[in-house]
Amino acid sequence: MRTLLSRCLLAFSVGALAGVLYWLMGVLAPAPPGVSLAGLLGILAGEVATRHLLTRYRKPPADPAEGAPPATP
Repeated sequence: MRTLLSRCLLAFSVGALAGVLYWLMGVLAPAPPGVSLAGLLGILAGEVATRHLLTRYRKPPADPAEGAPPATP
């Protein structure tokens, strides 16, 4: 949970920094907020769907202990 929170804070901080830089340069954001949020939602949905499909249809890794020859002392 702590890693997720730190990643979210890092992403928010970078986004806020980009907003400050846009304001300092007098440039408008490249997309309206609604369009930007819809794009981010699409990225998230694509990532989740891809992860789900890959984990569902990917063969599990072979267990090295099953095929290994018995250890000799």
